[in-house]
This record gives sequence, C-alpha cells and structure tokens, in this order.
Amino acid sequence: MTAKGRALPQVDLPPLRQVGRPLRRVDALGKAVGATVYAGDFTMPNMLHAKVFRSSEPSACIKQLDVTKAQALPGVACVLTADELPDGKLITDMPGQTGQERRKGSDAPVLAAGRVRFVGEPIALVAAETLAIAEQALELIKIEYEPLAGVFDPLEAMKPGAPVIHEPDNIVSSWKIRKGNAEAGLAAADLIVENTFRVPFIDHAYIEPEAGVAWVDDQQVINIRVCTQVVEHFRSIAQAVGVPHNKVHVRGTMIGGGFGGKEDITVEIFLALLTKETNRPVRLAYTREESILAHSKRHPFIITHRTGVKKNGRITGAEIKMISDSGAYPYLSPYVLLYATVTSCGPYRIENLKVDSVSVATNNPFTSAFRGFGGAQAAVAYEQQMDEMAKALTMDPLEFRKINYLKTGDSNAIGQQIKSAVWLEEEAMQALAALGEKKSVSEDAIKVGQGFATTMQSYGRIMWFHDTSRSWVGIEQDGTVVVRCGAPDLGAGQANSLCQIAAEVLGVSLTDVTFYNSDSAVTPLAGTTTATRQLYMSGNATLKAAKMVRKVLLDRAAEHFKKEPNSLDLADNKVFIKSDPQQWLSLADLSKMCAADGLKLQHLALFRAPFTDKLNPENLQGNVFPDFTFSAHAIEVAVDTKTGEITVLKSVGCHDVGRAINPIAVEGQIQGGSAQGIGYALMEEVQVKDGVTRTPSLSEYLIPTAKDLPTTKAIILESGTGVGPFGAKGIGEPALTPAAPAVANAVANAIGVRIHDLPLTPERVLAALDHAKKG
Repeated sequence: MTAKGRALPQVDLPPLRQVGRPLRRVDALGKAVGATVYAGDFTMPNMLHAKVFRSSEPSACIKQLDVTKAQALPGVACVLTADELPDGKLITDMPGQTGQERRKGSDAPVLAAGRVRFVGEPIALVAAETLAIAEQALELIKIEYEPLAGVFDPLEAMKPGAPVIHEPDNIVSSWKIRKGNAEAGLAAADLIVENTFRVPFIDHAYIEPEAGVAWVDDQQVINIRVCTQVVEHFRSIAQAVGVPHNKVHVRGTMIGGGFGGKEDITVEIFLALLTKETNRPVRLAYTREESILAHSKRHPFIITHRTGVKKNGRITGAEIKMISDSGAYPYLSPYVLLYATVTSCGPYRIENLKVDSVSVATNNPFTSAFRGFGGAQAAVAYEQQMDEMAKALTMDPLEFRKINYLKTGDSNAIGQQIKSAVWLEEEAMQALAALGEKKSVSEDAIKVGQGFATTMQSYGRIMWFHDTSRSWVGIEQDGTVVVRCGAPDLGAGQANSLCQIAAEVLGVSLTDVTFYNSDSAVTPLAGTTTATRQLYMSGNATLKAAKMVRKVLLDRAAEHFKKEPNSLDLADNKVFIKSDPQQWLSLADLSKMCAADGLKLQHLALFRAPFTDKLNPENLQGNVFPDFTFSAHAIEVAVDTKTGEITVLKSVGCHDVGRAINPIAVEGQIQGGSAQGIGYALMEEVQVKDGVTRTPSLSEYLIPTAKDLPTTKAIILESGTGVGPFGAKGIGEPALTPAAPAVANAVANAIGVRIHDLPLTPERVLAALDHAKKG
C-alpha cells in the first residue's frame, strides 16, 4: 500500500469564536464526578418494583398460562398478561413511508397472546413491593407450551415449506437496484471476482441497561422517566396503553449509551401499564442478562459480491445479493435493509449494477437499529471485495480504489448526485501516512499486516420521512442564554453541540448557556436521536432560532448606536461596532433594553429537511439521504499463526466532518466508533443456536477492553461542505463503519488468506491457515 497521491485541498473556513474550539462540554463535570443521574438511579416513595416474565421457547403455542399463584403472593401488587390489553401492539414501522406497506399482524405484541416467536418474548408483567418478591412471583407463574416447528436460518426460511413466522411468508422486505446493464458490464470484464461475506448478530452492550420509573400525577398523566433515544414514543405508548396522547409524558435522562438499542420502545409501555393499573410509582430496570436477551440486535447479513473489472483496474459491472435476518418481528428491518442496499457498492463509480436485497423473518432474537444501520454491514463486504479485486489484479489497494472512487458531482448507485466534498483519496492517504511503516518482528510465527477501508455513510433520516426538528432559544436579562430542544443526548455531546452553536451566534461563552432537553411535554419536539441526524436537524433548528434572537438584539443595538445592524457584532457578552470595538454595550444591558421595549427575545424555530417522493422498491433511484460523510480507517495487526490470536498494533481514523463544532467531541466519536468497529471485527458475536442465545452475559459475550486496543489516532478534516450548521457533517455512525473492514483487510494482508466471516476469532484464523496449507 502507498500513501502517495494528491495533496489535501486547502479550504479557508470563516473564523468562528465558539464553534470549532475544543471547549469543555456542558455535561462533562457531572459525569466526571458521578453527579449525573441516569434512569436507573431514580427512585420514588411508595415505589413498586417490576419484572418481566418471558418465553423460554423460540416457537410455540401457549396452551396454558396460570398467574394465580403469583397474584396471591404477599407483596405482589399486580400481574398483567395479554388478557388485560387485547389491543396492545408495539407499532414498529411507518406504514406507507418506504413504499412497502407493513404486513398486517406482523407488529410485535406488547405481551404475547397465544403464540411466542422467540426466546425472551414478553408474556407477563409483575409489580411487587420489593425486587425480591417480584422475582419470586416470576417463579410462581405456570406456563405450558405446545412447541411449533421453528426456522433459524434466513436461507432456510426462504425455502418453500419452511415454517412461517408471519403469513403469508417469511419475506419481511426487499429492495432492488437496476443501473445500466450489469450482465453486459460483467461480460465486458477481463476478470470476475466473486466472494460471499457474513456478519453476525451483535449486542449494543451499552454501559447502562434499559431502565425507567413511571408514576401517575394529580392530572392523571402517566409520567415516564426513562433512558430513550426517542421521547416522541409517547404517542405509541399512549396508543398501547389506551389513553390520549396528552396523558403520557416522557422525560428522558442522560443516556449511558444507546447505539440504536434504545431507539425502539424498551421498558416504557411496561412501566405505563403497571403504573396505570396500580396507581403507584413503578421502577423497572433490566439486568445485563435481560438486556442481552430482550433487546434488539445488529442484523446478521449474508452478502455476495460478483464484480467484473478490467486489467487497468476499472470496474465494469457488479451483481450484489444481500440477505438479512430480521428475527421474529420486523421492527426497523426494512429501513436497515434500505440503507445497506443504497451503500451496497460503497463509494465507487459502478455504471452497471444489479442489487437484490431481502430481509427474512426467523425465530431468532429480533433485530433493529444499530450504529451504522445497514451501512456498516455493507462496508464489511464491499471493502473486502475491493481488496480481493486489487489482489487478483496485483495492484496496490489504494491505487485500485483511486481509479473507481466517486468524486464530487458524481452520482452514486441510485443516481443521487453527491454535492458535498468527497475526499476519499485524501482521507486514505492521511490515514496510511499516519499508520507508517509496518512494525518489524523477530518471531517467524508472528505476521504483521496493514489494511485500510474507505466508506460512505449517510447522515440525516430518509428524505421521504419529511423530517423536522424544533428548537427554542432565549436570552435572559442578565445576558445568559437558554436552549430548549427535545433532542435526547446519548452521551455523544448532542446537547453540547447545540449550546456551542447558540453561544457562537449570540456572542456568549459556553458557560453562559443552559440547556433543557428530552422532555415530550416541555421541550420542543426534535425527533429521534438516531440516523446521525441531531446535529444536522436540531443543530440547524438551533442555529435558526439563535439567529432570530440575534436579529432582535442587533436591530435594537443599531438604534442605540445609530448604526446599521450589519455594522455591529456580538462577542464576549457585548455588542460592539465592528470598525470601532471600543464602542460597546454589554449584552445584559442590551437585553434589558429589549425587555423594556417589549421585544421578543425568545424564538422557536422549525427546521425542515428537504424531502422527496417515495421510491420504487423494484428499482431504487433518486435522492434518499440529505448527504454523506466520507471516511477512511487504517489498521496494523500482528497475527500469531500458532495460536490464531490477533493483536491490533495501530489504528487511525480520518474523517471529513465538514466543520467540527467541538473537535474534542469529534475525536471522542472517532475513537469510540473505531473501538466498537474493531470489536465487531475481532470478537463480538451473540451466538444463537436454534433460537437460544448462548452468550447471555458479558462473561460470554466479549467486547474489547482498554488492554485490547491501541488509542486510535483521530484525523479531522474540514471541507465545510456539509448540510449541517456551519457546513458540518455527521460523525456518530461514520466513526464506526470503516473500522471493521479495515481490520479484516489488515488480517488478510498479514496471513495471505481471506477470512470471509466475522468475527475473526483465533479459531477462524487457524482454520483459514490450515485450509490454505491444504490448497
């Protein structure tokens, strides 16, 4: 591999005072000293403790369910089953939005009635005076199953005669791309390379398991204090519980990690049902084992690439097949599959392309959102395929990619024109240069390899969702600023970014800004903290609101100074004349002037994302996402060919983030995302056998620790071409996506053999080496 190529483009971004500075985050101190209160920390007087009774069978009819002994146990306040909520459904899709109508009867029930479809499916709820009593009550619930044939492999699930999870068949969703003539493109090739790659179930493994407390207030409103990525779930909760929307109030907390696992409803409906039934506060917190068993997983994929290429390195055509395991219920599988389909061939120009993708129901744990949302699975396949084609042509992997990279103004696989900067070559060069020369080792059994990956990841939701976000910005009479926005903070700094934007526009320091967020009744609704959308959506809404306040301030100051508003500026808690900064007025005095004149110093702004019509699932074409972040990651590994052990020696992530609102926060995202991606590559796998999870705790489900990882060097590029505030792009999901394929390519470079399935365990390394020896 070589790092030679074009020099990095020079971009002169306008200087800013608060944005772009590595300021200490507004939530940093509380977290550092342990003062931040998370959902599991909340308690209330007279509080009940809840537990969930779950299925032990992956596919069965419930012949008998007897909860009488549990109800009779002293200290049990109530036991609820599906009999108490006949219409209780968990709506998991947006009908009509994707062009694929939701199948009737495929929504997950809140509590199973008559049939269970996966191990861990909720059947009954218990609320008791103590946690110990609630756990004892679970033991007293008697259930009798009639086992039904199950199906646990998506390939088997598609065959005629396979057990059907939801009628009429097991196909949950499908998408196609037809661009040019793939058959002719393959026929024109000098060489055809075909490979199949597999990625497994993995768990979100966040620090904070699902938890919450609910209570009914004196207005008969059900209040739910919960860790969630979506406070707007109050509507679905109300529908499931059978109360008006305005009688459910979701109060989000700071979140100890989400990664998509808290995008779907977790404990909220259970809490609402129990507190409504008992009229007492109820707490429900999952154990780690419950969390691994009961919440969604990253979709396993089987991805086949068949790619034609000329001897000069130009790709002539490709056929790609993608199969994902939806598990027992659809949840967000159609959308995850869509994202994977759109990015199936990566950031490369392929004029002749055929993609067929399908998501299939099984009796495995259900799958849904996970950081990367389909784009991560697609990248594992297309970046390994790129290296395999370069190897077949005996070309340098970077030189091969350069021939096929997308550039600004090009159209991607579905014909969407890329309008922002595409710095793929520059990012790869920077990452490889930072990686440096391979480490030399003296042991013959240790093989050192380097690899890299370049990826594209969308930020912002699918454009036919007509996405919106709202933010309120106000200035007090002492010159301090308040931001109110419903955006949940996952720990990634969403709240801090909005504060820094407001501080920049209104000329105050970050310490002068107070933030209120994640409250469905009090803060303006800002949409989900998903899809790397909050900086783009709520950032733009906050920018818009702050500019409205700024205009009022400058107009009033213009009267005071008898100058035009555009001759004034705000900075350092002052308004001043640009040409004569010694003429100034404190922001506090200016705010009092505005208040005395009855001027509006608080503004609510709505930001609307651009939108398009629905697309055709039979041939995806047109604009799907607002924009893309382009990234590169480079890895060096050492592989012990005697034991199969892989050690990551160096890690470099290079991303064009458009504009870094807070460089320290961006660096943290790059380092955290790379750690998660490396875990995906090397060790993480929820092992499921016949529908039963065999890795039920962090003793069996392995995640990387600080001892397993080097510190990732973060290289932040700023093209200023994003659609976010000040030209920013999203980084939350893009930080993860290239790391896993970079590891896979580094391992293949080290041992000379491609391992097609993740994770790259020592057993798979040894098996691959043994297979190579046998020819």
